[in-house]
Amino acid sequence: MSATLLANLLRVTTHRPFRFGVQASTAPSGKAWADLARRTESLGYAVLTMPDHFTDQLAPVPAMTVAAQVTSTLRVCALVFDNDYKHPVVLAKELATMDVLSDGRVDIGIGAGWMRTDYDQAGMQYDSPGVRIDRFVEGLKVIRGCMADGPFSFQGTHYTITNYNSLPKPLQRPCPPVLIGAGGKRMLGIAAREADIVGVNPSLAPGAVGPEVIAEMSAQAVAEKIAIVRDKAGTRFANIELNIRTFLVNVTNDGRAARESLAKGMGVEATFIQDSPFALIGPPNELIDTLLARREQYGLSYVIVGGDDVDAFAPVVAALAGK
Repeated sequence: MSATLLANLLRVTTHRPFRFGVQASTAPSGKAWADLARRTESLGYAVLTMPDHFTDQLAPVPAMTVAAQVTSTLRVCALVFDNDYKHPVVLAKELATMDVLSDGRVDIGIGAGWMRTDYDQAGMQYDSPGVRIDRFVEGLKVIRGCMADGPFSFQGTHYTITNYNSLPKPLQRPCPPVLIGAGGKRMLGIAAREADIVGVNPSLAPGAVGPEVIAEMSAQAVAEKIAIVRDKAGTRFANIELNIRTFLVNVTNDGRAARESLAKGMGVEATFIQDSPFALIGPPNELIDTLLARREQYGLSYVIVGGDDVDAFAPVVAALAGK
Protein backbone atom coordinates (compact mmCIF):
# COMPACT_ATOMS: atom_id res chain seq x y z
CA MET A 1 0.00 0.00 0.00
CA SER A 2 1.48 3.35 -1.00
CA ALA A 3 2.36 6.00 1.56
CA THR A 4 -0.06 8.43 -0.13
CA LEU A 5 -2.96 6.01 0.05
CA LEU A 6 -2.19 5.28 3.68
CA ALA A 7 -2.10 8.97 4.51
CA ASN A 8 -5.47 9.52 2.84
CA LEU A 9 -7.06 6.53 4.57
CA LEU A 10 -5.68 7.46 7.97
CA ARG A 11 -6.61 11.12 7.81
CA VAL A 12 -8.33 11.94 11.11
CA THR A 13 -10.65 14.93 11.22
CA THR A 14 -11.98 14.52 14.77
CA HIS A 15 -10.45 12.97 17.85
CA ARG A 16 -11.99 10.82 20.54
CA PRO A 17 -10.94 11.68 24.09
CA PHE A 18 -8.22 9.50 25.50
CA ARG A 19 -9.10 6.70 27.83
CA PHE A 20 -6.76 4.21 29.40
CA GLY A 21 -6.97 0.65 30.62
CA VAL A 22 -4.91 -1.80 32.63
CA GLN A 23 -4.48 -5.43 31.56
CA ALA A 24 -4.08 -7.68 34.61
CA SER A 25 -4.40 -11.42 35.00
CA THR A 26 -3.76 -12.49 38.57
CA ALA A 27 -3.07 -11.50 42.16
CA PRO A 28 -1.83 -13.37 45.23
CA SER A 29 -5.14 -12.97 47.09
CA GLY A 30 -8.67 -11.67 46.76
CA LYS A 31 -7.70 -8.58 48.75
CA ALA A 32 -4.77 -7.89 46.44
CA TRP A 33 -7.00 -8.23 43.37
CA ALA A 34 -9.60 -5.87 44.86
CA ASP A 35 -6.87 -3.41 45.83
CA LEU A 36 -5.53 -3.46 42.26
CA ALA A 37 -8.98 -2.69 40.88
CA ARG A 38 -9.48 0.17 43.34
CA ARG A 39 -6.02 1.60 42.61
CA THR A 40 -6.62 1.36 38.87
CA GLU A 41 -9.82 3.36 39.27
CA SER A 42 -8.32 5.91 41.66
CA LEU A 43 -5.45 6.66 39.25
CA GLY A 44 -7.86 7.60 36.47
CA TYR A 45 -7.85 4.47 34.33
CA ALA A 46 -11.22 3.78 32.73
CA VAL A 47 -11.06 0.01 32.25
CA LEU A 48 -9.61 -3.13 33.80
CA THR A 49 -9.12 -5.85 31.19
CA MET A 50 -8.13 -9.51 31.47
CA PRO A 51 -6.84 -12.17 29.10
CA ASP A 52 -8.77 -15.41 28.59
CA HIS A 53 -6.34 -18.33 28.63
CA PHE A 54 -5.84 -21.59 30.50
CA THR A 55 -2.47 -20.48 31.84
CA ASP A 56 -1.66 -19.19 35.34
CA GLN A 57 -4.33 -16.51 35.59
CA LEU A 58 -7.60 -15.87 37.35
CA ALA A 59 -10.72 -16.93 35.48
CA PRO A 60 -11.97 -13.73 33.84
CA VAL A 61 -15.70 -13.83 34.64
CA PRO A 62 -15.45 -14.05 38.46
CA ALA A 63 -12.39 -11.80 38.58
CA MET A 64 -14.05 -9.14 36.43
CA THR A 65 -17.16 -9.34 38.61
CA VAL A 66 -15.14 -8.75 41.77
CA ALA A 67 -13.28 -5.83 40.16
CA ALA A 68 -16.59 -4.22 39.21
CA GLN A 69 -18.09 -4.79 42.65
CA VAL A 70 -15.27 -3.04 44.55
CA THR A 71 -15.29 0.02 42.26
CA SER A 72 -17.91 2.51 41.13
CA THR A 73 -16.79 3.83 37.73
CA LEU A 74 -14.25 1.29 36.47
CA ARG A 75 -15.35 -0.69 33.43
CA VAL A 76 -14.36 -4.34 33.01
CA CYS A 77 -13.61 -6.26 29.84
CA ALA A 78 -11.90 -9.42 28.65
CA LEU A 79 -9.13 -8.80 26.16
CA VAL A 80 -10.50 -10.99 24.75
CA PHE A 81 -12.82 -13.92 25.39
CA ASP A 82 -12.04 -16.82 23.07
CA ASN A 83 -15.34 -17.70 21.40
CA ASP A 84 -14.41 -21.41 21.44
CA TYR A 85 -14.02 -21.70 25.21
CA LYS A 86 -17.69 -21.17 26.07
CA HIS A 87 -20.92 -21.63 24.20
CA PRO A 88 -22.09 -18.10 23.28
CA VAL A 89 -25.42 -18.61 25.08
CA VAL A 90 -23.51 -19.29 28.31
CA LEU A 91 -21.13 -16.36 27.79
CA ALA A 92 -24.00 -14.00 26.91
CA LYS A 93 -25.84 -14.88 30.12
CA GLU A 94 -22.73 -14.37 32.22
CA LEU A 95 -21.95 -11.02 30.59
CA ALA A 96 -25.52 -9.78 30.90
CA THR A 97 -25.57 -10.75 34.56
CA MET A 98 -22.27 -8.97 35.12
CA ASP A 99 -23.63 -5.89 33.37
CA VAL A 100 -26.66 -5.85 35.68
CA LEU A 101 -24.59 -6.36 38.81
CA SER A 102 -22.10 -3.65 37.81
CA ASP A 103 -24.76 -1.07 36.90
CA GLY A 104 -23.77 -1.21 33.24
CA ARG A 105 -19.95 -1.23 33.30
CA VAL A 106 -19.15 -4.17 31.03
CA ASP A 107 -17.49 -4.14 27.61
CA ILE A 108 -17.69 -7.34 25.55
CA GLY A 109 -14.23 -8.23 24.29
CA ILE A 110 -14.30 -11.26 22.02
CA GLY A 111 -12.20 -12.95 19.35
CA ALA A 112 -11.81 -16.17 17.38
CA GLY A 113 -9.00 -17.66 19.49
CA TRP A 114 -5.36 -18.22 18.61
CA MET A 115 -3.34 -19.79 21.43
CA ARG A 116 -2.90 -23.40 20.37
CA THR A 117 -1.44 -24.57 23.67
CA ASP A 118 -4.77 -23.80 25.37
CA TYR A 119 -6.58 -26.04 22.92
CA ASP A 120 -4.01 -28.83 23.03
CA GLN A 121 -3.78 -28.97 26.81
CA ALA A 122 -7.57 -28.94 27.19
CA GLY A 123 -8.11 -31.55 24.48
CA MET A 124 -10.06 -29.10 22.33
CA GLN A 125 -9.88 -29.30 18.57
CA TYR A 126 -7.84 -26.50 17.06
CA ASP A 127 -9.61 -25.82 13.79
CA SER A 128 -8.25 -23.83 10.88
CA PRO A 129 -8.37 -20.03 11.16
CA GLY A 130 -11.24 -19.92 8.66
CA VAL A 131 -13.39 -22.29 10.72
CA ARG A 132 -12.61 -20.54 13.99
CA ILE A 133 -13.45 -17.17 12.48
CA ASP A 134 -16.69 -18.48 10.95
CA ARG A 135 -17.69 -19.85 14.36
CA PHE A 136 -16.74 -16.56 16.04
CA VAL A 137 -18.97 -14.58 13.64
CA GLU A 138 -21.88 -16.87 14.48
CA GLY A 139 -21.07 -16.66 18.19
CA LEU A 140 -21.24 -12.89 18.14
CA LYS A 141 -24.64 -13.05 16.43
CA VAL A 142 -25.84 -15.42 19.15
CA ILE A 143 -24.59 -13.15 21.94
CA ARG A 144 -26.36 -10.17 20.43
CA GLY A 145 -29.51 -12.25 19.91
CA CYS A 146 -29.45 -13.30 23.56
CA MET A 147 -29.20 -9.69 24.68
CA ALA A 148 -31.97 -8.40 22.39
CA ASP A 149 -35.53 -8.05 23.64
CA GLY A 150 -37.63 -11.20 23.68
CA PRO A 151 -36.86 -14.70 22.45
CA PHE A 152 -34.82 -15.38 19.32
CA SER A 153 -33.84 -18.26 17.07
CA PHE A 154 -30.70 -18.75 15.04
CA GLN A 155 -29.67 -21.41 12.55
CA GLY A 156 -26.00 -21.53 11.58
CA THR A 157 -23.30 -24.00 10.71
CA HIS A 158 -21.96 -24.10 14.26
CA TYR A 159 -24.82 -22.98 16.50
CA THR A 160 -28.57 -23.56 16.53
CA ILE A 161 -30.73 -21.54 18.92
CA THR A 162 -34.47 -22.19 19.16
CA ASN A 163 -36.94 -19.70 20.62
CA TYR A 164 -34.61 -18.78 23.47
CA ASN A 165 -35.16 -15.76 25.69
CA SER A 166 -31.97 -15.11 27.64
CA LEU A 167 -32.50 -13.40 30.99
CA PRO A 168 -31.43 -11.14 32.51
CA LYS A 169 -30.98 -8.60 29.77
CA PRO A 170 -27.99 -6.26 30.16
CA LEU A 171 -28.57 -2.72 31.36
CA GLN A 172 -26.69 -1.33 28.37
CA ARG A 173 -28.98 -1.53 25.38
CA PRO A 174 -29.12 -3.10 22.91
CA CYS A 175 -25.97 -4.69 24.35
CA PRO A 176 -22.71 -3.56 25.98
CA PRO A 177 -20.04 -2.15 23.67
CA VAL A 178 -18.31 -4.85 21.65
CA LEU A 179 -14.51 -4.89 21.36
CA ILE A 180 -13.07 -7.15 18.69
CA GLY A 181 -9.34 -7.77 18.70
CA ALA A 182 -8.05 -8.15 15.15
CA GLY A 183 -4.73 -8.51 13.37
CA GLY A 184 -5.38 -10.34 10.12
CA LYS A 185 -7.17 -8.84 7.13
CA ARG A 186 -10.36 -10.85 7.48
CA MET A 187 -10.74 -10.19 11.21
CA LEU A 188 -10.02 -6.50 10.68
CA GLY A 189 -12.84 -6.39 8.15
CA ILE A 190 -15.23 -8.16 10.53
CA ALA A 191 -14.25 -5.81 13.35
CA ALA A 192 -14.77 -2.82 11.06
CA ARG A 193 -18.33 -3.95 10.33
CA GLU A 194 -19.32 -5.27 13.75
CA ALA A 195 -17.31 -3.71 16.58
CA ASP A 196 -17.81 -0.59 18.64
CA ILE A 197 -14.14 -0.82 19.62
CA VAL A 198 -11.47 -2.28 17.34
CA GLY A 199 -8.42 -3.61 19.13
CA VAL A 200 -5.49 -3.41 16.71
CA ASN A 201 -3.28 -6.49 17.20
CA PRO A 202 -0.36 -8.18 15.57
CA SER A 203 -1.44 -11.25 13.59
CA LEU A 204 -0.77 -13.72 16.37
CA ALA A 205 0.76 -17.08 15.49
CA PRO A 206 -0.37 -20.24 17.32
CA GLY A 207 2.97 -20.58 19.09
CA ALA A 208 5.58 -18.30 20.60
CA VAL A 209 6.14 -14.73 19.50
CA GLY A 210 8.77 -14.69 16.76
CA PRO A 211 10.13 -12.40 14.04
CA GLU A 212 6.87 -12.52 12.05
CA VAL A 213 4.85 -11.24 15.01
CA ILE A 214 7.46 -8.58 15.81
CA ALA A 215 7.26 -7.35 12.20
CA GLU A 216 3.50 -6.97 12.70
CA MET A 217 4.21 -4.43 15.44
CA SER A 218 5.87 -1.91 13.13
CA ALA A 219 4.43 1.53 12.51
CA GLN A 220 3.83 0.61 8.87
CA ALA A 221 1.96 -2.58 9.78
CA VAL A 222 -0.29 -0.73 12.24
CA ALA A 223 -1.01 1.97 9.66
CA GLU A 224 -2.02 -0.67 7.12
CA LYS A 225 -4.30 -2.42 9.61
CA ILE A 226 -6.09 0.80 10.52
CA ALA A 227 -6.40 1.67 6.84
CA ILE A 228 -8.21 -1.64 6.31
CA VAL A 229 -10.57 -0.85 9.19
CA ARG A 230 -11.32 2.59 7.78
CA ASP A 231 -11.90 1.21 4.31
CA LYS A 232 -14.15 -1.67 5.42
CA ALA A 233 -16.08 0.38 7.98
CA GLY A 234 -17.15 3.07 5.53
CA THR A 235 -19.38 5.66 7.13
CA ARG A 236 -19.46 3.86 10.48
CA PHE A 237 -15.72 4.45 11.00
CA ALA A 238 -16.52 7.69 12.82
CA ASN A 239 -18.34 5.64 15.47
CA ILE A 240 -15.47 3.21 16.07
CA GLU A 241 -13.03 3.63 18.95
CA LEU A 242 -9.52 2.44 18.10
CA ASN A 243 -7.73 0.55 20.84
CA ILE A 244 -4.20 -0.77 21.26
CA ARG A 245 -2.66 -2.92 23.98
CA THR A 246 0.87 -1.57 24.38
CA PHE A 247 3.03 -4.59 25.16
CA LEU A 248 6.34 -2.72 25.45
CA VAL A 249 6.03 -0.14 28.24
CA ASN A 250 8.84 1.32 30.30
CA VAL A 251 8.40 4.65 32.06
CA THR A 252 12.00 5.76 32.47
CA ASN A 253 14.01 8.95 32.33
CA ASP A 254 16.50 7.36 29.93
CA GLY A 255 14.21 6.36 27.10
CA ARG A 256 16.97 6.15 24.52
CA ALA A 257 18.99 3.61 26.49
CA ALA A 258 15.90 1.55 27.28
CA ARG A 259 14.81 1.49 23.63
CA GLU A 260 18.29 0.55 22.45
CA SER A 261 18.52 -2.27 24.96
CA LEU A 262 15.10 -3.63 24.04
CA ALA A 263 15.77 -3.29 20.32
CA LYS A 264 18.99 -5.28 20.66
CA GLY A 265 17.13 -8.07 22.44
CA MET A 266 14.41 -8.13 19.77
CA GLY A 267 16.79 -7.95 16.84
CA VAL A 268 15.43 -4.66 15.48
CA GLU A 269 16.58 -1.05 15.19
CA ALA A 270 15.89 1.34 18.04
CA THR A 271 13.80 3.47 15.66
CA PHE A 272 11.49 0.48 15.21
CA ILE A 273 10.76 0.54 18.95
CA GLN A 274 10.41 4.31 19.05
CA ASP A 275 7.91 4.34 16.18
CA SER A 276 5.90 1.24 17.07
CA PRO A 277 2.44 2.05 18.46
CA PHE A 278 2.83 -1.05 20.64
CA ALA A 279 5.71 0.58 22.54
CA LEU A 280 5.73 3.40 25.09
CA ILE A 281 9.24 3.90 26.46
CA GLY A 282 10.53 7.10 27.98
CA PRO A 283 9.70 9.72 30.63
CA PRO A 284 6.05 10.80 31.10
CA ASN A 285 6.39 14.09 29.20
CA GLU A 286 7.72 12.28 26.13
CA LEU A 287 5.03 9.61 26.34
CA ILE A 288 2.34 12.30 26.48
CA ASP A 289 3.69 13.86 23.29
CA THR A 290 3.98 10.44 21.68
CA LEU A 291 0.38 9.52 22.41
CA LEU A 292 -0.89 12.85 21.13
CA ALA A 293 1.06 12.35 17.92
CA ARG A 294 -0.22 8.79 17.49
CA ARG A 295 -3.80 9.87 18.00
CA GLU A 296 -3.28 12.50 15.32
CA GLN A 297 -1.65 10.00 12.95
CA TYR A 298 -3.64 6.82 13.58
CA GLY A 299 -6.71 7.79 15.58
CA LEU A 300 -5.64 5.59 18.51
CA SER A 301 -7.31 6.96 21.64
CA TYR A 302 -7.90 3.92 23.90
CA VAL A 303 -4.58 2.67 25.25
CA ILE A 304 -4.03 -0.31 27.56
CA VAL A 305 -0.89 -0.95 29.59
CA GLY A 306 0.09 -3.92 31.75
CA GLY A 307 -0.70 -4.37 35.42
CA ASP A 308 2.96 -3.84 36.36
CA ASP A 309 2.79 -0.37 34.79
CA VAL A 310 -0.29 0.94 36.59
CA ASP A 311 1.59 3.24 38.97
CA ALA A 312 4.49 4.32 36.77
CA PHE A 313 2.20 5.19 33.87
CA ALA A 314 -0.28 7.09 36.07
CA PRO A 315 1.18 10.59 35.33
CA VAL A 316 0.43 10.06 31.62
CA VAL A 317 -3.13 9.03 32.47
CA ALA A 318 -3.56 12.07 34.71
CA ALA A 319 -2.42 14.37 31.89
CA LEU A 320 -4.46 12.89 29.03
CA ALA A 321 -7.50 10.95 30.26
CA GLY A 322 -10.70 12.48 28.93
CA LYS A 323 -8.85 15.03 26.79
